Amino acid sequence: MTYIPHSPKERDEMLATIGVEKLKDLFHAIPAAHRYPDLDLPPALTEMEAAAELNEIAQANESAAELVSFLGAGVYNHYIPAAINHILLRGEFYTAYTPYQPEISQGTLQAIFEYQSMMANLTGMDVANASHYDGSTAVAEAVNMAIAQFRGKRKRIVMSAGVHPQYRATTNTYTQFADLDIVGTEAGSLSTPDALAELIDENTALVVVQYPDFFGRVFDYTKLGEAAHKAGALFCIVANPTALGMLKTPGEMDADMVVGEGQPLGIAMSYGGPYLGFFTTRQKYVRKMAGRLVGESVDSRGQRAFVLTLTPREQHIKRERATSNICSNQGLLALAAGVYMSLLGQTGMRHVAELCYHKAHYAAEQIANLPGFELCHDEPFFHEFVVCCKEPVAEINAHLLEHGIIGGYDLGQDYPDMQNHLLIAVTEKNSKEEIDALVSVLAEVNHD
Repeated sequence: MTYIPHSPKERDEMLATIGVEKLKDLFHAIPAAHRYPDLDLPPALTEMEAAAELNEIAQANESAAELVSFLGAGVYNHYIPAAINHILLRGEFYTAYTPYQPEISQGTLQAIFEYQSMMANLTGMDVANASHYDGSTAVAEAVNMAIAQFRGKRKRIVMSAGVHPQYRATTNTYTQFADLDIVGTEAGSLSTPDALAELIDENTALVVVQYPDFFGRVFDYTKLGEAAHKAGALFCIVANPTALGMLKTPGEMDADMVVGEGQPLGIAMSYGGPYLGFFTTRQKYVRKMAGRLVGESVDSRGQRAFVLTLTPREQHIKRERATSNICSNQGLLALAAGVYMSLLGQTGMRHVAELCYHKAHYAAEQIANLPGFELCHDEPFFHEFVVCCKEPVAEINAHLLEHGIIGGYDLGQDYPDMQNHLLIAVTEKNSKEEIDALVSVLAEVNHD
């Protein structure tokens, strides 16, 4: 496609073809009083003046680049290797669209194929799709896949209250007219594997848990998966990809689907998006899986080649028969995740995970020693943990911000029974000095 504007002659030819004389004639249906309203705009600025004004406005923002951040809850401040953005900004990737023509899209297709391969390996599954919009979309698509697997005959979804609240909200939006019975998310529900297993019955289509869960806890879900399969249900684990660098894979826990948010894999926080939803599953469910899929083949000369495969599942099919009604993906961000995983490799991924783990445990130990603060859970955790506070979290975070620290997440926003509960996240970017500063400022809270 060429990016050449239409010439006046070409515009005149197009107007003549549709039977109008002037461009303004296209808008005659709009009442004259509203056709060209006066806009109360300030005088025009030069490029230099506009840049200066926008820069001045931007100075009102404070980000993790200037402040120390301990905020997580699904989006994490990890280090992003410089090579990632360098590759993303290459014109071949940055402006590319869906690779419908494999003859001229081998680079894009290979990049997606490599992302799929690495993601399947990271989660311990057989196959991955080309991505979804974000983690919440991936979770909702997992629920849709389970319903499709049972042809709508099973109506119960057991979903842990430890699954990200926004993921659960998106799932509710997807399924609000599907007559489903979603249990396990009620206020005060226990989100332990044993408690969830008791909710499984013969009408259950899917069991969904998070690993580590929203509170940072790490459970071995092997027995829960066995309970789900014994009842004939599918089992889905919503995973943190960074944690999989050192923890047991969901595949080893016999998950049928592994989904989640790929933002920790070299993608900037960017004020909430765009992000990357990943979706992996077993080979036997590939035809029920939503999203695009790139496969390996050979061309007419017998050379290795890549193509979009099994496309009738999601795009070249009647809407009511498609696996999903979202025929798109986050190709550029999947590329970022693929570059990140290839740069770090298995050893690097484990190293990042171990740094997060050890720094978080150091922070938890120091905070637990402060008067007025205690760890809320006894279970093992990865790089997030919940602190029970005597003071309101909003007041604590305001005090931290005065000292240049972005505090943790206020769980009371989503869990009414968890007022004064602070969710703190620690990544490899948080130094010992920053953690000590956090502890020092928290120590002031109960003395003010």
